[in-house]
Amino acid sequence: MSGRSLNLLGLLLVGVVGLAFMFLTPRLAELDTVLDLTVYIIMAVLALSLGLIWGYGGILCFGQSAFFGLGAYAYAIAMFNIGESTVPVLLAIILPAAFAALLGYFMFYGRISDVYLGVITLTVTLILFNSVNSTAGPNFHIGAARLGGFNGIPGIPPLNLPGDKNAVIDLEGMFYLSTASLLLTYFGLRLLLASQFGRIIVGIRENERRAELIGYDPRAYKLATFTIGGALAGFAGCLFANWGNFVSPTIFGLAQSAQIIIWVIVGGRGTLIGPIVGCIGIQWLSAALGANQPSGGSDLWSKIFANAPLILGSILIAFVLLVPKGLVPTLAEIVLSLFRRGRRSEQRGLEPQQAE
Repeated sequence: MSGRSLNLLGLLLVGVVGLAFMFLTPRLAELDTVLDLTVYIIMAVLALSLGLIWGYGGILCFGQSAFFGLGAYAYAIAMFNIGESTVPVLLAIILPAAFAALLGYFMFYGRISDVYLGVITLTVTLILFNSVNSTAGPNFHIGAARLGGFNGIPGIPPLNLPGDKNAVIDLEGMFYLSTASLLLTYFGLRLLLASQFGRIIVGIRENERRAELIGYDPRAYKLATFTIGGALAGFAGCLFANWGNFVSPTIFGLAQSAQIIIWVIVGGRGTLIGPIVGCIGIQWLSAALGANQPSGGSDLWSKIFANAPLILGSILIAFVLLVPKGLVPTLAEIVLSLFRRGRRSEQRGLEPQQAE
C-alpha cells in the first residue's frame, strides 16, 4: 500500500469516526457528558489554530489565547447590542483575524526573530488580560454590554440560526455545531495544506532562506498563516462564550496560553490530528484528576495525590522527555515500522517460491 493510499485511508477513517461520534454521542451519553465533550471539542478547534501556525508555519506563538479571548468578547459585546448572532459570529472571526494581521505585519515585515516573536505575542496577551481585568464598574461598557472587569460578562445570549433570533441553538445543538466545526476545520486545513500555499509555508518552515531565493516572500506567507490561525482561534472563542454563556479575563491568562502550546507538543507538531488528540486527552486527564482527588489523609502521599496540577505536570514532563516528537508522530512511526517489517517478511516468504 502506497503512502497516498494510507493518507486517503486515514482521511476516510477520521471522517467516519468523526461523523459517528457526532451523531451517536448525544443518543448514548448523558447530557452532562455531552456538555463536557462540547468544551473539549471547542478547545480542539483552538488547538488546531496553533497547530497550523506553529506546526506548519514554524511560528511559535504564545498569543493564541489573545485571539481566542478577542473572539469571545467580540461575540458577547455584539450580542448584547444586536441581539441576533449572525453579525456577532462574523465579528468574532473578523476582529481577531484583523488584529492578527496587524500584529503579524509589524512582526514579520519588521524581521523579528522567532524568540522575540514569542515574547511579543506573550506580552500582547498579558496586556489584554490586564486591560480587560481593570474594566470593572458601570463606566466601562460598550453600548449595552458591561465589560465587568475581573467578574467577566455573564448571561451571554446563545447562538441562533442565521437570520432568526427566535431559533436558539440548545445544548445538544451546540454539541452538533462544535463537532461539525471541528471536522470542517480539520478537513479545510488538510485541503489548504495540500494546496500550493500549504506546500510553500511548509517549505518556508524548513528553509526560509531557500524559499526566498526561489522567489517567494516568506513574510507574506507567514502573515497569511498567522491571520488564518487568529481567525480560527476567534471562532473557537465565540463557541466557548456560547458554551458557558460567560466570558472573563482569565481567557487571556498565561495558563491558557501555556495550555495551548502543551496540547500541540503532546499531540505532535506537524500534524493536525496531534493537536486534537493532545487537547482532548489533556483536558480529560485534568478533569479526571480533579474529580478523583482523595479526601482526608495527612501523610505525604495523600497530599501529593491530592495535588492534581502536580500530578498532571509530572506526567506531561515525563511524556515530553520520553516522546519528544509527540504522541501521533510516534505512533505513526511505530505503525509504519510494523507495516514495513510485515512487507519484508512477506517478500522473504515469496523468494523461495520464486526460486523454485
